[in-house]
Amino acid sequence: MGKLPLAAVVGPTAAGKTDVAIELAKLLGGEIVSADSMLIYRGMDIGTAKPALAQRQGIPHHMIDVADIAEEYSAARYAKEAKMCIADIHKRKKLPIVTGGTGLYINALTYPMDFGRAAGSAEFREKMHRLAQEKGQGALYALLCEKDPGTACRLHPNDMRRIVRALEIKELTGKSMSEIKTDYKERESGYDLAMLGITLERAKLYERIDRRVEMMLEGGLLHEVRGILEKGYDESHTSLQGLGYKELIMYLRGMLTFEDAVERIKRSTRRFAKRQLTWFRRDERIRWYDRADYGSAKDLAQAMAQEIRRAIL
Repeated sequence: MGKLPLAAVVGPTAAGKTDVAIELAKLLGGEIVSADSMLIYRGMDIGTAKPALAQRQGIPHHMIDVADIAEEYSAARYAKEAKMCIADIHKRKKLPIVTGGTGLYINALTYPMDFGRAAGSAEFREKMHRLAQEKGQGALYALLCEKDPGTACRLHPNDMRRIVRALEIKELTGKSMSEIKTDYKERESGYDLAMLGITLERAKLYERIDRRVEMMLEGGLLHEVRGILEKGYDESHTSLQGLGYKELIMYLRGMLTFEDAVERIKRSTRRFAKRQLTWFRRDERIRWYDRADYGSAKDLAQAMAQEIRRAIL
């Protein structure tokens, strides 16, 4: 039996992946599987640019709203649940189209990876280093004691490199370093993959990012963040360290002016997009499309559909 076909549309935030993927699904009889680490959270809609039901145009979307804001969510859990969605889509004779900008999730799903030996996530390590800067190195060791006490007992509290790596493995796999060493299995990918990337000249991408942040604010992002805090959630949850949420929580706590918070959101989102592009540019499986070369999302989807038909259908 041949491998199952799977299409993936990847790229930086604000590049227009969602609209293109929806047009692709309409052209190819597909359903969308989100690969976005923020869309998984229920109640976080505006700041994550979660596609509203009207925007989805009747196309089924999966792996959205699958976790509570307070939940920890690993790449390993994502891969397991997304693969179940993909299998179900194939049973209905539809094409699964994975769409998102979380490279860790894409790799977890599409590589026959041994997570314990997987290439690390620069994005995750940077987040851990920021946490250490903000709350001290002891905060990372305390987090490791909570997540992987066995490994924490073997490491010195000041051994930041190994502490961050142990936390990274837990994030990648949902398992401790000890479990990885005793539970190694070679896994073979079951997919015939067509990976398509959307890129955009940097100045234009940054302009789109700034405009999207402003639209989120006009659409009620501050109200959404305030409502989340009123429900008892706070910035200790990983989900609320996401772009837009963290900065507006700081504003509501009186730590930033509103203007400074908005500028931080824009700046951090631009930097995030740059890191996403760096991540995806290393993946030789991706065929890139410049968004500026196409007049509309439908035009770009038609070009991508031709490549998908040629490659895997």
